[in-house]
Amino acid sequence: MSIKSLIINPGSTSTKIGIFEDETLLFDKTLRHSTEEIAQFDSIIDQKDFRRNIILDFLKSENFDVNTLDVCVGRGGMLKPIPSGTYAINDALIHDLEIGVSGQHASNLGGLLAKEIADAIGKPSFIVDPVVVDELCDLARVSGVPELPRTSIFHALNQKAVAKRYASESGKAYEDLNLVVLHMGGGVSVGAHKDGKIIDVFNALDGDGAFSPERAGGVPSVSLIKMCFSGKYTEKEVYKKLVGNGGFNALLGTNDMREVEDKCKEGDEKYIFYRDAFVFQVAKDIGAMATVLNGKVDQIIMTGGIAYDKGVVAALKERVGFIAPITVYPGEDELLALTQGALRVLRGEEEASIYE
Repeated sequence: MSIKSLIINPGSTSTKIGIFEDETLLFDKTLRHSTEEIAQFDSIIDQKDFRRNIILDFLKSENFDVNTLDVCVGRGGMLKPIPSGTYAINDALIHDLEIGVSGQHASNLGGLLAKEIADAIGKPSFIVDPVVVDELCDLARVSGVPELPRTSIFHALNQKAVAKRYASESGKAYEDLNLVVLHMGGGVSVGAHKDGKIIDVFNALDGDGAFSPERAGGVPSVSLIKMCFSGKYTEKEVYKKLVGNGGFNALLGTNDMREVEDKCKEGDEKYIFYRDAFVFQVAKDIGAMATVLNGKVDQIIMTGGIAYDKGVVAALKERVGFIAPITVYPGEDELLALTQGALRVLRGEEEASIYE
C-alpha cells in the first residue's frame, strides 16, 4: 500500500511544499511571501497560522484532499543538538521550536506546521535531520577557549541524504564507508562521515571553514574583536557581516554563483581571483576532513547548488582528487530527503527517534 506525504520546507520568504506518493513527487510548489506580508508579524513563530492557511488554500486550489495524506513531514529547525534521525514531533520538540532554543529561524516553522496539519486529520508527523544534528567526536568539540566549544550546525539533511544515496548506488552500507561530503550552497559545510556518523564538520552558519556566497567563514579573531569594539557597528551589524552579507556578497556584491561563473568565463580577473580563493579554501577544508579519517577516504561527495558549476568542480577535483575518487550530486533534493526519512520509519526500516 502506497504512502502519501505532505512535505513542508519553510524559508525566510517562502514555504516550499511537496506531495509525494511513496518516493514519487506528485507536485510541488514554492509559496512566496512578500516583505510586506512577513513584516506584519513580530516574530517567526507568529507566522504559523498565516503560512498554514496559505498551504491549505493552495492544496484546495489543486483539488487535493488533505484527508488522503498518511503523514506530514516538516523541515527541522533550531533545536537542541541531537543525533541524526527521523523524529516524531512531540510536545518537547514543539516547545523548543516555539521558543527557538538554539535560535529563531524560519525552519522552526516546519515542525509546527507539519504537526498542526497532521493532528487535524489524525496522522503522524515528523522532522528529519535538522541543521543541529550533532554526532561530533569529543576531540572535534575542543577549541582553545573552553567557553567556546566547536558546535555542529550544517546541512545535515542533504549531507546524510547524498551519503546514503552513494552507499546505495555502490552496493555498500553507509555505516561501512569513510566519506568526506561537501555541500556548497548559500553556506558551505564539509563533513567527515565515519561508521554512519558525521564525526567532524565545519560549522556552516557562524564562523568555520571556507567563505561562501553569503557567509564569511573563518575570519581573523583578533581583528574581529577590534571591529566589534570599534564603536562603528552594532552587534546585529557585525553578525550580518558574517552571516548574510559576508563571502561573495562582500567581495563581489553578489551571492549568485551563476553570475560569478559567467564573469569567470568572460575572463574577468577579479571574479576569477575570488572564485579561485573560494576553491582554495574549500579544498583545504576537504583535506582537513580527510585527516580526521586518517587519510582513509572511500569517496569524496560534492553536492549543493554550486556543484552545478563545472569550473568550480573541475578546480576542486584538481586540488583534492589525489585524496579519493569523487562523486558529484549537483543541487539538493530536500523534499525527497524529508520524504525518505518518514518512509523509513513508516515502513519499519528504522524506529522514530524521540526528542527529549
